[in-house]
This record gives sequence, structure tokens and C-alpha cells, in this order.
Amino acid sequence: MADGRASQTTAEPPVDVAVIGAGFAGIGAAVALSRAGIERFVLLEQGDGVGGAWHWNTYPGIAVDIPSFSYQFSYRQQADWSRVYAPGHELKAYAEHCVDHYDLASRIRLNTRVTGATWDDREHLWRLSTAGDDTVTARHVIGATGVLTKPKPPDIPGLENFAGTTMHTARWDASVDLVGKRVAVIGTGASAVQLVPSIAPKVAELTVFQRTPIWCLPKLDRPVPATLRAGLRRLPGAQWAMRLTSHAYVELTFPIAAHFATVVPVASATERLARRHLRQQVRDPGVRDKLTPRYGLGCKRPGFSNDYLPTFNRANVHLETAPIAQLTDEGVRTTDGEHGPFDVLVLATGFKVFERGNMPPFPVRSGDGADLEAFWAANRYQAYEGVSVPGFPNFFTILGPYGFNGASYFTLIENQARHIVRCLQRARQLGATRVEVTTEANDRYFAEMLGRRHRQVFFQGTCGTANSYYFDAHGDVPFRASTTLEATWRSARFDLDDYTFQSSQRIAA
Repeated sequence: MADGRASQTTAEPPVDVAVIGAGFAGIGAAVALSRAGIERFVLLEQGDGVGGAWHWNTYPGIAVDIPSFSYQFSYRQQADWSRVYAPGHELKAYAEHCVDHYDLASRIRLNTRVTGATWDDREHLWRLSTAGDDTVTARHVIGATGVLTKPKPPDIPGLENFAGTTMHTARWDASVDLVGKRVAVIGTGASAVQLVPSIAPKVAELTVFQRTPIWCLPKLDRPVPATLRAGLRRLPGAQWAMRLTSHAYVELTFPIAAHFATVVPVASATERLARRHLRQQVRDPGVRDKLTPRYGLGCKRPGFSNDYLPTFNRANVHLETAPIAQLTDEGVRTTDGEHGPFDVLVLATGFKVFERGNMPPFPVRSGDGADLEAFWAANRYQAYEGVSVPGFPNFFTILGPYGFNGASYFTLIENQARHIVRCLQRARQLGATRVEVTTEANDRYFAEMLGRRHRQVFFQGTCGTANSYYFDAHGDVPFRASTTLEATWRSARFDLDDYTFQSSQRIAA
């Protein structure tokens, strides 16, 4: 689609595409680029290894929270998961395997943290600054940094005064020996659900400080028998059948339950299951009451565990629900008194998500000086199909607003990579060096997503006390309100005329 601007001559940058992040999103984007014959690309990764969340998160008990058969690329399925829900080190190994299999190591620059991105509208390229004072120049940028990457410390007075050891679950220090220690855990989200039962048998005393209880559901987890693994490897179609079964379960438990709550009332039945799970696993009625959520299931990320709730039956585990007033040098002061002393303080307080400094994780500025973070602050989080924002040409995201529908991240990655590659292939066909989504297309998609929210669980009036990171500062929940099938279909068939393509030598028609 022509945009009516005069053609110009632009410089050829060192790479066609800079992918920021070498977690699964970056790896998936890189594979898609290579398969499309787009070979001049680089992956910039701030860590010293690949895997993203599975590189950074190494706390005890960490595991995937959807079945492993869904948590993998469709084109590189693995049969050798040790459990239905694979432990974190297996996901890290899978990331490294994909890097090796698709020969990506030479494209990855580790220990390279991007600190800013500035669009040069005259040259039609992005200039990326890094913490090492280097500048990477690329025609296009794919943001693949994820959203669960920056640990969020709690806003509690005196945090810096605690004299013992303090660590966040997302930056676990394995050198700290918890055996026989008095440990305090602040937070009861998805990380705590895995951590708490893993460390409770080792510590002398464990006190868990809960602000908001989490819905906890049974986890259909068990070791994968060697015979099943062998069958998945050898029987034609077996892996795809297992994947389809797993996908159906995942689709029902979040996309269908959350986005079609008024159409398919799955949540009420699931809440009954969760309450029965709680009654069966926690003996003390007082503790059970404290662990009972007062908001609707689906308002915030639920937990899946067979071990978390029974942990509160242990004599060395204590649940505290009074609000924390401040931290002292030895313990925690709540509104009902002092707790401690503690040797180790663990912050299981999650990540920055829809907050300043994380979406995006570095300043992104257009040629006229417009800032992406400021745009979203003023206009609400939005992106066409979760990928592109008008005013920021040649900049694409894997996990943009209204891209993820809550199913497997891998279906998201493959869908968004397909969308991006279609744009880049059209640009190559037209000789275009500037690709930008139109304001009309973006507005249409944003209005479509908002028009579906009346049937989502988030807006049924049951989420007021959830304290959920799903909600941004505008009161929106920037999930894609669709099934995975719809998202997949649209990634392959969206109208490319929703973008404008401008050539450095001529206007692309």
C-alpha cells in the first residue's frame, strides 16, 4: 500500500533485523526469519545464556505451569519430558537444544543489554544503544523480551534495613543454604506456589506473608513413563495427538474460561473444584478460610499444585495475612505485631508487567521524538494484532498488548513470528525499507478487542479484590480476547494492506 511520501536513498544497515531477547520468543523469531530466507539478523541478549525466564528463574520447585506437550515449538516437538509439567532445567535445556539445532549460536550476542532504540526516518533504520556503549544498527527490530523478566520488589518501608539475606525468586542465589534457617516468604503468587512446598521440609521455620490468596487447582502432573516416551518417539502422529489433547486442556482452562465467561461458564465449575481441593488439603478451618480467595477465578493467574496447600498443615509453616507495615533489621512488622527473627527473606512478589520501564523495557523513540511508553500512557496499551504500533515503523513485538490470549506462549510466538515474517517478505518483494501499520487498522483492532470485553471474566464485577497484574493503570486487561485458532488463522491471513510500505528508491505500490 502506498503512503504517498517521496522516495529517498537510504543506507544499508549491518543487519536486516535485530531481535531483542534470546528466550523462546527470540529463538522462535530467529527460526521464522531463517526459514523465510532472511539471514542477516542478530539476537541481542542481556543475560549470559539463552532461555529467557528459564535462564533467570532457578528457584527450588520451578516448573512450567501448562503441560510440556503444549510448551514447545510445533516444529520441534520433544518426547523426552520427564514429567507432564517439566521442571525448569529441562526448559532451559530445550532452549539450548533449539539454539544448537537451528544453528543460532553465532547470531546471538550475550551480555548485551539494549538501553534504547531510536528510529532514523531519513535512513529508514533503528539505532539501538547498549549498556556497553555500542550501537547496533538494523533495518527492523523485533522486541522479544517478554513481560515476566524484570523482578518487582515490594513497596515496603525498611526493605533495605533487613540484616539477613534477601533474594527475589527471579534472581535465586543457590549458594544460600536454607537448611535449618528461619525463612520468610513475601507473596503467594505462582512462584510461591512452587517455592513454598519445595523449601518447607528443609527450613527450621517458614512464615508466608499473604496479601491476596491464590486460587489453587489440582495439578495433573506425574512422571512420563519410559514406555510412553518411547511410543511418542516411534508411533507416527503420536506426538501430535498428545499435543492436541494438551492444547484442548489449556484452551479450556484459560482462553475459553476467561474470554468467553458469559458464554461458556467454565469458571463456576472450576471454582467448585478449587474449593473442594482446598477443603481436602488443609485441615485447620481458620487457615483454610485465610487461603480462600474472595474474587472470581480467572481474575488473576491461578496456581496449579498438589503440594502447596498441604504445606500449611506442617508445624513449621505459618501463614500471616495481616498487612505488612514495615521490615525491621531482623523481621517483619505487620499491623498486628512483630514476626521473626528471620535469617532469610524471600521476595516472591512477581514481575513488573504493565508498568513504566517494562512495557517497553527500554526507551523506544520514533523519528519525530515520540516515545512508545508515553504513547501507551496517553492512549492506553494497544498494538495491531499485538505486533505493531502506528508511528513506530519497522518495530514489531512478540508479546505486545492484545497479542497473548493466555494459552501457550509457543502458539503466541509462532503466530506473531508468522505475522512479522509476512510483513518482511512483502517489504522484500516491494523493495520497501519502511513498514508501518496504519492508524485505521490499529484503531479497528483495538476497538474490536474492547468490544469483546463484556464477555470476559475480568469485567464481570468479581475481580475488585484480586490485586491482579492482568489489569494495567487504565483498568484494561490487554489480553487478546480470542481463541487460539482465531489468532492462528489471522496471523496467516490479515490484510497486508493494513500496512504501508515505502521504498528507499521508489514508493511501493
